[in-house]
Amino acid sequence: MMLPTEHNDPINARILAISEDKIEGFVREPFQETARHSGVAVDVVMARIAAMLRAGTIRRVRQTLLATNLAHGALVAWKVPDDKIDSAFNWMFQRDPFSGHVVLRSTDTVTAGSDYKLWTTVKVPHGFSLEQHCQLLAEKVGAERFRVMPAKGIFALGVGHVRRKMIEPGDKADHRAKMLPVQTVELSERDWDVLLALKRELSPEEIRPSPWRARAEEAGISLDEFYRIAEDLNARKVIGRFSTFLEHVKPSASGVRVTRFNALFHWAVPPGCEVEAGGEVGRHRILTHCYWREAGPEFKNVNIMAVAHGTDKLRLLDHKAAIDRHLLSNGIRVSYTNVFWGGRSEIKPSEISPKAYREWITSRARKVAVGS
Repeated sequence: MMLPTEHNDPINARILAISEDKIEGFVREPFQETARHSGVAVDVVMARIAAMLRAGTIRRVRQTLLATNLAHGALVAWKVPDDKIDSAFNWMFQRDPFSGHVVLRSTDTVTAGSDYKLWTTVKVPHGFSLEQHCQLLAEKVGAERFRVMPAKGIFALGVGHVRRKMIEPGDKADHRAKMLPVQTVELSERDWDVLLALKRELSPEEIRPSPWRARAEEAGISLDEFYRIAEDLNARKVIGRFSTFLEHVKPSASGVRVTRFNALFHWAVPPGCEVEAGGEVGRHRILTHCYWREAGPEFKNVNIMAVAHGTDKLRLLDHKAAIDRHLLSNGIRVSYTNVFWGGRSEIKPSEISPKAYREWITSRARKVAVGS
């Protein structure tokens, strides 16, 4: 019997409301945990997730990491000539394993930074230069300028597209969002072995009880030792969530969309108010991401950024207006605000392994030497 694979099927929606972003940290039995919170039997949870993954409704199932603590990361805005923008997009997505989200963005009117149309997330492992990596990319794709905006603090980080469909403008947590600081965590070689085995996407065949058993074998250790190291990494704040990621950019095979619009909100608040403002913005439930980032004069010194998704553009603007009013009611002065709308978009996990970066640099050097 064919199982329903659209995200809006009632049983799938119950599962996804939990599995998208509610399984915090490292969990030994993530599908049992999803079943417990969703009220759906674990066999049904596993069968439905595997079916949605095969159908492409779910694009990946994986353990996420707090990569900001494992690598130098940033949101990067690129000013690229119009005749090179598509080739630059393709190169970043297809050829640079250290670029994650690759998005073309636009504004409703010509305004500060609207000529920066290509936006990417970039991570390079500790010990390597993020600025140098971006300079290499700029030369490769013909970018005229780029702005590197590392996160100085994180106020919201989750997905939950299914859960957020019912959220009203102004819905927010009872308290200000706490800022998660960005800090460096040093890992041993054994830690990296476990982490790399842990973070790789699960195939449909791996959607089963004890999904980490094969990964422990891959890392060359017992399952108990794998659990011990994974739980230690979790305690050291390098593990994110166990998540099922919906295909939210493209329609499903039957034409159903999870979202249609992707809005990057910008606010410039006075220096010294970033933690308070970010906490007040980040408590709004519609937001999938909220960061303190310094955008510089090219973007009128924006320092708080947040992302929201939806199927209705005006509805997203209503959400932003509610956040604007909330900031005003809390006495937080905003000198400038804007919205950058996402267009063409591709998403992949960024590589963060120091070994992988060294191999990539060596490979690039060989290609340069032979003139390719």
